Parts: sequence; structure tokens; C-alpha cells
Amino acid sequence: MAAHLPRAREVLAVIAHPDDESFGLGAVLGGFGAQGTQVRVLCFTHGEASTLGQTERNLGALRGAELAAAAEVLGVEHVQLLAYPDGGLAQVPLDELTQRVLDSLAGADVLIAFDDNGITGHPDHRRATEAAVAAGAASGIPVLAWALPQPVADRLNAEFGAAFGGRDHDGLDVVIEVDRTQQRAAINCHASQSRDNPVLWRRLDVQGNREYLRWLEAVPGGQLIRGDDTHRAHARTRNLPRPVTASRQLRAARTQPE
Repeated sequence: MAAHLPRAREVLAVIAHPDDESFGLGAVLGGFGAQGTQVRVLCFTHGEASTLGQTERNLGALRGAELAAAAEVLGVEHVQLLAYPDGGLAQVPLDELTQRVLDSLAGADVLIAFDDNGITGHPDHRRATEAAVAAGAASGIPVLAWALPQPVADRLNAEFGAAFGGRDHDGLDVVIEVDRTQQRAAINCHASQSRDNPVLWRRLDVQGNREYLRWLEAVPGGQLIRGDDTHRAHARTRNLPRPVTASRQLRAARTQPE
């Protein structure tokens, strides 16, 4: 199991909702940024269907603003926020979502997504990962998925009656030590979702200072599988040049689905 993130000039995180980049991927994206990798985020929905006790009439706009603030904390270079229906991403044709990812690749060397189990089992999470993997298969770009070890998932499920999906040790490819200071600051930008969210804070405590990831690939028919040993070894040992340092410009492009 690798103990470091792969070297890359640029990564694209493909997520379903505002806050996924922080609640789930925050420490990983921060780690990429710390090693000089340009980080971009593609978010499919505005998160307007949240049920975390919010009564905000324009919750989608609020969550978009929270995403922009969190992305700045994480050092994300660019956020593209689409307007697919929150809670309905699984009903959008996969080919359409895949094309959205392909259109956003730019210079990405690695795609980042949630594990194909959706972590919490959320259908939107699963669909976003399916689109990332399909785009990876079409472009030849490897997909690195954020995952939970099975003991962490089991503990959270026992404590909260949740449905976290975990992976056994042999189903994981990368483990990194992280400092969650930056991630916690980004999470706090999502005040509408983090204030009354004990499961989130408990998960971070149970995870401690480690994050686990796994490589994903697609096979004919759209099924998701782990990458084979050769693929994972190649992706882990890539030694790509660092990007030229430039002033960071955070832009949120809010685009309606065609």
C-alpha cells in the first residue's frame, strides 16, 4: 500500500454536492495542493435538497457560496458548479454526465471521486463516481477514490445506525497521514450543513489523522472495478513535473444542464 499521494500536475475532483469537497475530500485535496498540484472541482448539483433542518428559501445559492468559500480555504484553483437536480443525479443519463467530466478535464492527470459505494450510499455520490470512472476510461486518466476502512464504517454504523460503506485492508491502495486543520476550516465554511451534523464530526474523530484511497477503473458495460496491480503501480509512481506557480484565481462557473 502506497504511503503518499501520486505525483500530478493537476487533479479534478468530481463530486455530487457542495460540501463533498470538504466533508469527504478536504484532507486529500489539501494534500495534493501542499505538494504543488493544481486542484479543480466539478460539482454536479447545488445541494438544494438538503434535509439538515434548513429552511433557507434559496438553499442552492447559499450552498454554492459556501462551496466557493471552502474551495478558497482548500486552495482550489477553480470550481465549476452545475445545476443538475440534487437527489436526482442517478436519473440523469450517464453519457451526459460523463461528457460533462470530459469537457472539464483540461490538463488533469488524475480524477478524484468518492468510492463507488458512495461512502454513505447516497445515489448522487454513486452516480458522480460512475461519471468520473467512465470519463477516466474514455480519456485514459486514472481515478483515485476516497474510501473508508471497514472498521471505521462499522463503528459509525453501530453508533449512529448509519449506512457507511467501508473496505477491507486489501481493498485499499493508498494511506496517507493528514493534518485536518485546513479541512476543518473548509468544513466550517459550510455552516448550513456542518453545525447540526454530529456524524460528520464523529467520523473525523474516528478516522484520526489518516485517509485511505483506492484506484478505480471501468470495464465494458459500465461496471466499476479496482484497477489492476500494473495500473495502480503506474499511477502511484508517476513523476510528473510540478506546475509553474501562478496567482490563484477562484472562479465559480454556474452552468445549467443542456
